[in-house]
Amino acid sequence: MDIRPTTKADIAAVDALLAHSYPALLKADYLASVLVTALPIISRARPELVTCGTYYGAFENGILRGAGGWTLGAPSGGRRRNRVGHIRHVVTDPDHIRRGIGTRLMVHTLQVARTYGVTRMMCQATRTAVPFYRSVGFEVLRDILVPLRPGIDFPAVEMTSLLADGS
Repeated sequence: MDIRPTTKADIAAVDALLAHSYPALLKADYLASVLVTALPIISRARPELVTCGTYYGAFENGILRGAGGWTLGAPSGGRRRNRVGHIRHVVTDPDHIRRGIGTRLMVHTLQVARTYGVTRMMCQATRTAVPFYRSVGFEVLRDILVPLRPGIDFPAVEMTSLLADGS
């Protein structure tokens, strides 16, 4: 598994991965009425994120199997807080889950974030992803609604992890 920062050349692959993964992975935890409005928004790659330098792809024999990363800026564009990072748009191909791809991505992401001086990582997790994030050291803070567009809010779970040296 090769994990590297994604580039402009990877936008189409990230877009395809999100479009393939989110409908399959989220359907057990969300009502169809929520997904019908949210999926067209969340299942699209964000070029500014894919090319930011701290968003990564997990490639197996050149095929994108997972993606995700972090930014200092919050997903909603809120005020930056000193030494706080934000997990962004993490996804694994549903045909390849439970093979350690997501965990490898998170280990890489958190290691890099530490080198930037990040000591706390925040995450707006889907309900589906809560057990995964717990497994890599995050804890639940509260249920939240993520505004996607005016009138479209997505139920999620705010989580956090302290980034201690060597964790």
